[in-house]
Amino acid sequence: MDTGTLYSIGVGPGDPELMTRKALRLIEYCPCVAAPRTERGGSTALEIAAQAADLTDKEVLYLDLPMQGGAEAWAESHCRCADILAKQLRQGRDVALLTLGDASLYATSSYLAELLRGEFPVKVVPGVPSFCAAAAALGRPLTAGKEQLHVIPVHGGWVDALDLPGTKVLMKAGRRLDGLREALAGRSADAWVAENCGMADEHLAPLAEMPAETGYFTTVLVWDRSGR
Repeated sequence: MDTGTLYSIGVGPGDPELMTRKALRLIEYCPCVAAPRTERGGSTALEIAAQAADLTDKEVLYLDLPMQGGAEAWAESHCRCADILAKQLRQGRDVALLTLGDASLYATSSYLAELLRGEFPVKVVPGVPSFCAAAAALGRPLTAGKEQLHVIPVHGGWVDALDLPGTKVLMKAGRRLDGLREALAGRSADAWVAENCGMADEHLAPLAEMPAETGYFTTVLVWDRSGR
């Protein structure tokens, strides 16, 4: 029996209208739809897809991935979720693996895809990243002319990255807003926060007006005024 194909699909940041036609077509084509599930039992990626795609008669595979626990816990959960997907693929069933934003940008689906790639066909479907949607919502270009763009995860050594020229995008920054304010003090920069961009409770505001912490889906855009 031929194996199924794993489609790693970016569903965009939250607005179902930002999903691509290819993403919609493949989600409706695959008999199985897989999506990460939070500890509270919800799946944001699945909720986005369900607003645009017909999920009638789909088998939904919920993937439980811990938000905390360290590298060992992450590796164990990735292997466990990859096994869930592999069981379907070995039966010749195609699986649409949903992920927020883009499927190649800090996406959990990319780890699972790499674990399965050697045994099964894997195809990646790009989606709109949150920072592109946030810049559009603010009506501002991310870059112009020869300006650089830097995408920085805030769980690592991000402070020195603020010295890079051009526009900075700080991903999943909701618990670091006070630190960002302190690090940007005295710099010629214009920083804006996008919380839940594209979702019903979207909130866009200058960094200076935000509380110390916001939700998990928080992106900070920092424009370097000195270069303009």
